[in-house]
Amino acid sequence: MGKMSEPELRIRVIPAIADVTAADWDACANPPASIPGGPVAHAANGTDAESMCHAGGAGLSMAVVGQLAMRAPPPAGSVSQDSSFNPFISHDFIAALEASGSAVARAGWQPQHLIAETAAGEVVGVAPCYLKSHSRGEYVFDHAWADAYERAGGCYYPKLQVSVPFTPATGRRLLVRPGRDRDTVQAGLAAGLMELTRMRDASSAHLTFMVEAEWRFLGAHGFLQRTDRQFHWENAGYGSFEDFLGALAARKRKVIRRERRDALPPDITVHWLTGSDLTEAAWDAFFAFYMETGSRKWGRPYLTRAFFSLVSEKMRDHILLVMAKRAGRFIAGALNFIGSDTLYGRHWGAIEHHPFLHFELCYYQAIDFAIHRKLDRVEAGAQGEHKLARGYLPVTTYSAHYIVDAGLRRAIADYLKRERAYVAAAGEELAGYGPFKRA
Repeated sequence: MGKMSEPELRIRVIPAIADVTAADWDACANPPASIPGGPVAHAANGTDAESMCHAGGAGLSMAVVGQLAMRAPPPAGSVSQDSSFNPFISHDFIAALEASGSAVARAGWQPQHLIAETAAGEVVGVAPCYLKSHSRGEYVFDHAWADAYERAGGCYYPKLQVSVPFTPATGRRLLVRPGRDRDTVQAGLAAGLMELTRMRDASSAHLTFMVEAEWRFLGAHGFLQRTDRQFHWENAGYGSFEDFLGALAARKRKVIRRERRDALPPDITVHWLTGSDLTEAAWDAFFAFYMETGSRKWGRPYLTRAFFSLVSEKMRDHILLVMAKRAGRFIAGALNFIGSDTLYGRHWGAIEHHPFLHFELCYYQAIDFAIHRKLDRVEAGAQGEHKLARGYLPVTTYSAHYIVDAGLRRAIADYLKRERAYVAAAGEELAGYGPFKRA
């Protein structure tokens, strides 16, 4: 299909992801060719019955007009279409969050998903979006912005959040069906987001943990740009964990070997559970770990018990539970999701505490699994400079922000300029403390 002109693109808002078919959403988020073992994607031509948008439901329609449509676009092809499978932007994952009561209005996450359609009603782009009454569960912290604005007499909430709730993992946020004019659809989604901000009387809109190409695209269109840092492990083609250790300095190798030995005395065994091994009994055990550790660390865990059953029902082949067992019962576990090239570490918990067991289940077992599956990397979640000594190196993360109030916008823009410089400098410094042999 050739480039579509802007008047042909319409944006509507839906109050639940259940109001768009999984086929339509995933055609934009995770086309079939991106799914491990999935069929090769065919070229979208608007005639496949499964690709047509069902326009019914309580959606809010709007024409794509305004600031973004009128700005000069960046060079053609400036935003790459990531073809890898990301479990978190899938319809199944987001539907499990909403259907389980984890990401719903009463929890402060009111779905406001953006759907871009052609005049014929075909879905060509989507964006996961929520109207927020707080800033919890986001991992890109804007509490100081909210406090400053409210001290000055403004109302920071509600705000719009384009992200996957409770999930600090990088992925595309402006999701475009392959074969469509990417820049036009993404500009339309962004313009729709700005218009929705006005219609909902929100102070701002935030796109977090987005890919760098989208970040640059929105920066060219006037969104404020923010960076932060995570720690990821990269697979340099290792054939085994010992191969990975061989790339480390001798002293670092020795420390990791000692930690792994101390974490797993003879009475503790480790089990990888995926697929049909993910029984309700296993989820009961893991949920107990999640609640125990989450209640101590955060005060209020975000996910309900129903979420784990629902996501397991739909995505069991994309889930890895690393569980530790002692005396015939599970005592600790780490939850991971499996992408086409990345293992994503998400949650950890324990009801017994043993030295270095956290490092073993969350970091070393994740490396073992990634090597076994020939995955390119492990993303082990937000924050954590302690990951550095264990082979996880600093990586920049990206977010973009639309601030309505001109005064608040100027103040945040000045702050972000200094923050970006700090993040870049700190990342370079931290990389020098990695455990790998010096060239």
